[in-house]
Amino acid sequence: MSQPTQVLSISPVVLPAPGRTVELQLRVSAPVTGGELPVLLLSHGHGPSNHLSSLNGYAPLANYFAAHGFVVIQPTHLDSKTLPFRSSDHPDAPLFWRARAEDMKRILDRFEAIERAVPAIAGRVDRSKVAVLGHSMGGHTASVLLGARHRDPRDGSEVSLAEPRIGAGVLLAAPGRGDTLSKYAAEHYPFFSTIDFSTMTTPALVVVGDKDGSPHLTTAGAAWHADPYFLAPGPKSLVTLFGAGHGLGGVSGYDAAETTDESLERVAAVQLVTAAYLRSRLFPGDRAWQEAQDALTGAAEPLGRVESK
Repeated sequence: MSQPTQVLSISPVVLPAPGRTVELQLRVSAPVTGGELPVLLLSHGHGPSNHLSSLNGYAPLANYFAAHGFVVIQPTHLDSKTLPFRSSDHPDAPLFWRARAEDMKRILDRFEAIERAVPAIAGRVDRSKVAVLGHSMGGHTASVLLGARHRDPRDGSEVSLAEPRIGAGVLLAAPGRGDTLSKYAAEHYPFFSTIDFSTMTTPALVVVGDKDGSPHLTTAGAAWHADPYFLAPGPKSLVTLFGAGHGLGGVSGYDAAETTDESLERVAAVQLVTAAYLRSRLFPGDRAWQEAQDALTGAAEPLGRVESK
């Protein structure tokens, strides 16, 4: 990867959103200099914290990607704890699975408005190079934008939210298949039960922790989070981080108390492999992904393993 550069970060950028419960608020982060910058849509998790599940979270990832040449756009989804809708009677509450993906589509639809609101990036963005990255519930958002489908629990209709403008994606500790849900998840998040990864054809990197059991969501243990890799068609890659829990070392925020596996080295590994993977996917011929794999697995005590198909 290139040397990091200075970063600018602007928030809130407010997009009018007809039909949405509230306007869509964003954070936009970008390198201070440079042109033809790729776009990264970053989807936060559901999470118990008040502000990590919003445009104010995931600084370890947003800052890293911006410092290495991406324009990073972080929406506050409707399930954020900074908004009052988790306990609402909206049919998609508390996770707002459909609205989350629609937020990302709205960002791409209204990109000119974002550039007007943030003149520092105007004319510097390559909108033909778009990627998505999400953690936990954000990983589910990424998976459906990359082509995964499920059925609407209200009427059984198939839901496709695939976004063809997205050329690659990263799923961090994302939900897996629906036939191993915990009793709680089956009752409260029924749309998870019909997820179909066989249609997730866009290239993607799946990152999991081998200690991420997530018993509140699944009976399958940590292997559940690797399902998007094994059940989707290639090209896909899987990084398994040794000793990592759901926080993957602390990707959702600096010094977050909910990170049970805090590790600066592990976060650095996630930063490196995810940014390198997306650079090599968006810029064919770039060797960053191969170099990142070598760095991850070639140490005397490797931090993880990599497999691809």
